[in-house]
Amino acid sequence: MLDVIIVGGGAAGFYAAIQMAELSPELDIAIFERGKTVLSKVKVSGGGRCNVTHGEFSPKELATNYPRGEKELLGPFHKYAPIDVMSFFEARGVSLKIEEDGRVFPKSDSSQSIINCLVGEAERLGVQVLKNSAVKAISKTEEGWQVTTMNKHYQTKKLMLATGSNPKIWKQLENLGHHIVSPVPSLFTFNIKDKRIQGIQGISTNATVEVMSKKTFNTDKKSLNLKSKIKEDTVLYADGPLLITHWGLSGPAILKLSAWGANILHDYNYSFRIKVNWLPDYSTESMEAYLKELKDVEAKKTVMRTNVTELPKRLWKRLVEAAEIEPEERWADMSKEQLQALAGQLTASSFKVEGKSTFKEEFVTAGGVDLKEINFKTFESKLHPDLYFAGEIINVDAITGGFNFQNAWTGAYIAAQAIAS
Repeated sequence: MLDVIIVGGGAAGFYAAIQMAELSPELDIAIFERGKTVLSKVKVSGGGRCNVTHGEFSPKELATNYPRGEKELLGPFHKYAPIDVMSFFEARGVSLKIEEDGRVFPKSDSSQSIINCLVGEAERLGVQVLKNSAVKAISKTEEGWQVTTMNKHYQTKKLMLATGSNPKIWKQLENLGHHIVSPVPSLFTFNIKDKRIQGIQGISTNATVEVMSKKTFNTDKKSLNLKSKIKEDTVLYADGPLLITHWGLSGPAILKLSAWGANILHDYNYSFRIKVNWLPDYSTESMEAYLKELKDVEAKKTVMRTNVTELPKRLWKRLVEAAEIEPEERWADMSKEQLQALAGQLTASSFKVEGKSTFKEEFVTAGGVDLKEINFKTFESKLHPDLYFAGEIINVDAITGGFNFQNAWTGAYIAAQAIAS
């Protein structure tokens, strides 16, 4: 009989085991990992550098980065925040740095520093790690829980699940009466085939992006001959750096949309239209007025070669072409319609999105154990005593920037405290 079984050898699983073992060294703790290696997601996070957390030290502000879980995580973040995670690693010899955008990385710029720390601490504290131990069944017993792997039954007093987005474990939980919110992808980039952005990958610029919804409504309800009209409304909005890639658009602005719009974009089957303002300081009207002034000031110069904005040159040229302005056309010769077309391309470019791509290796899902069924003071199941959760197994996900790891560290710490006490 073990004291604690933790299913899942990822960030949350290891962190919880270490915290428990430090608080109560007498506990017999085992981590069950289905794969051949542990901490595989830590290894690839942040392009192999491991984006440990985010340097946001206000719990209220921190919680706003979670499309699902904002309200529930506010209390836990008051208990255990990014500063506590940073102190944990620094105290164990892993020096960290906060980059300009707030993301926190090891100074070594290698995720191996974090892996070595977690594995080393677990070994030092006597935590058993059982690899190649996929859990096939979980059942309640009089003394606690039975966990069944391919070839063995294990008994434990307390059980913690830190298995991330694992459909087989979610199925086990459904059998135990838990409601699982259907998982959908979060944190993905938009696939777009469009002449304006093909062949200029690598360009990044600040922009605003809107996801448009086509709604049909009747213009005249009394008329027997009902006419319908298509109206585009903004359903999602984000701003920030926008990156042109080989397959379409990425960068923080797109990733924010994919996280906050995870369910909406899934319902759209990842086929929808977006509107991009490449120059967020301008509206279409103010840009048109600015271009009219330029017509006089820059009269003799060609439009194509006179980039009058802060946009990268290659992008400017593409947008000028899209406005159907010839390469040798001068500002003086621009018609009202051409000025309007250019203003539109600069501030309201419309793109058709057809599909998505995973952002680097950081596969994140929205969905999981219903938050109403979890006590966030302990991360214990409200349905089954002595069953705890941490990490992405619950219906919590965040935008990119170290926030998903922070959810894992915080949940693991609070659950560990509850179990060890």
